[in-house]
Amino acid sequence: MTATAADDAQPGTQTRFRVVFSALMLVLLLASLDQTITATALPTIVGELGGLSFLSWVVTAYLLTSTVVGPIYGKLGDLYGRKRILQGAILIFLTGSMTSGLTQSLPQLIATQALQGIGGGGLIVTTMAAIGDVVSARDRGRYQGYFGAVFGLATVIGPLIGGFLVEHVSWRAIFFVNVPVGIAALIALSVALPPGSREHRRIDFLGAALLALTLGSLVLFTSLGGTTFAWSSAPVVGLMVCSAVGLPLFLLVERRAAEPILPPQLLRNVVFRVSGSIGLITGFALFGSITYLPLYLQVARGEAPAVSGLQVMPMMVGVLLTSVATGQIISRTGRYKIFPSIGTALMTLGLSCLATLKPDTSVWLVSLYVTILGLGLGMVMQVVVLAVQNAVDYRMLGVATSAAILCRSIGGAVGVSIFGAIFANRLAANLAALPPGITVPHGAADPAVINALPEASRLAYVHAFVLALHPVFVTAAVVAAFGCGISFLLRELPLRKTVAPGDSFPMPRDATSLEELGMILQRLAENENRWRVYAIITKRAKLDLPPAAIWLLFRLAEGAPQDGAEFASRFGLDPGEIARPLGALRKRRLVADNAEGVLCLTEKGQAAMERLVAARREELNDLFAVWEPRQHGDVQRLIDDFAHQIGRHMPVEVTA
Repeated sequence: MTATAADDAQPGTQTRFRVVFSALMLVLLLASLDQTITATALPTIVGELGGLSFLSWVVTAYLLTSTVVGPIYGKLGDLYGRKRILQGAILIFLTGSMTSGLTQSLPQLIATQALQGIGGGGLIVTTMAAIGDVVSARDRGRYQGYFGAVFGLATVIGPLIGGFLVEHVSWRAIFFVNVPVGIAALIALSVALPPGSREHRRIDFLGAALLALTLGSLVLFTSLGGTTFAWSSAPVVGLMVCSAVGLPLFLLVERRAAEPILPPQLLRNVVFRVSGSIGLITGFALFGSITYLPLYLQVARGEAPAVSGLQVMPMMVGVLLTSVATGQIISRTGRYKIFPSIGTALMTLGLSCLATLKPDTSVWLVSLYVTILGLGLGMVMQVVVLAVQNAVDYRMLGVATSAAILCRSIGGAVGVSIFGAIFANRLAANLAALPPGITVPHGAADPAVINALPEASRLAYVHAFVLALHPVFVTAAVVAAFGCGISFLLRELPLRKTVAPGDSFPMPRDATSLEELGMILQRLAENENRWRVYAIITKRAKLDLPPAAIWLLFRLAEGAPQDGAEFASRFGLDPGEIARPLGALRKRRLVADNAEGVLCLTEKGQAAMERLVAARREELNDLFAVWEPRQHGDVQRLIDDFAHQIGRHMPVEVTA
């Protein structure tokens, strides 16, 4: 089932589409929430299961596996059909969720989170692709935009939902809640989602394995070194060697892979290298802050889990505010280089402020610090993706976009691991340096346990705990400052008219260049001044018609309801609103009532439509000239499809 436009489908098809779309949204929401929902539950989890020094592994395991498997899922969906692959990803995700809720030790939870990440990475990537099996290319960008909004919302509300469930139900509920929702989505997709098309793709298994080896070794090296094993021990040295050898081997394999995860051509692109580095640093700061801020709020300040989740919200609100504002400014000015520089500077300031936290720091100051951090993150996240899209040719558009977002995910996985190592080492040293007579539980993080300590012991533990967090935020601030320095190396190329700011929280995806171009085209179509567009194509087609009449002609030509009252109702108009444009069409004999009294295009009207579509096609070809549409048949077909689409709503004259 592929709808030319979901809204124009027959009732049965509409119902089926809504079932599929709702199920896909649920699946994406679950996978997106699991990237941040565990943060506010970590103190309680560690309090019950123990293992504070390995706390970061719970987050890192999910981020690491979901990052590595994402590109593979995209190609598996092309090979075997996205329905089958999505069903498999849901089953893996639900298995990981169920077993995570049943774990009795932290190592078990880390293992089950890694399993859940294998499914979660597939859910995000495959869901984005699966919408292409149920809507046309011209509508795909609009629905993928909805998915981007859900991904951003989940990132924002994840800590809050996690805290609420921990406080009012149990920390295990954050995993069990996935199961009934996931099963419902699985049943709906099994019934309603079509198998989808298949195409031959070569999967870079060796590259993915080497990337997993490199990142996994780095994570284990930073987590185990100095805590479980001495830095000079054989396991730690072996992990360091694996990480050091794995990276050049990965780059070597990518040079020879038919469809590499990270094409060497991208690494030779200066804009990608700078943008990718900034993306790494952004992920580093984002996921590190989300992980360790709730720890401070619950352990040092004694806040309830739900309250700690609420107090992290200002950071996410800041991200949304500046990402929207930045997108608007870039769209109007065409300048983008300054924003990563300002954003990383604000990130550095926010993280430096967080490094001064004390047990009695005012909640308003904490909110101010995290808001500054969020404002900085929002200026960077979408801009680095836009800079990459603006610097590559059509053939590299899809993989370049995916790789830019992959860099952020890698930064998050590695950053949380490094922060965890720093925190665990400093906490152990701080507790060892406490004066004699002060007895504190090593590795405790459950606020209830800490609050039950004798006052002197509680104060000593909280002080040692907060001091252990300081180097975490200092390190993050130094890395952000390094990113600020790198941002000045970003080359600002003239912004193409066919590149527009995208989602506030760019999602991991494995889109082809055509799919990525379709999303860009959809964003441009939604943001353009339609009154001006109608005026342009009318002039090109050499027709003397007002924009509203052109819109009405397009709607009638695509088979919209042709009874006046039904037409007005369908498009949310008053019958009087279509009287004037309809009169203009009748006057020029472009439409007329047939023998049954149904409004139809006349031969003259059909000829006018052909001229208008040709004019719109010419305009889009001129706009997309940099992508060489006439050299790429698939791009030309996409443009031809969009040439028939001039918006659902009647244009309103805009003077700005």
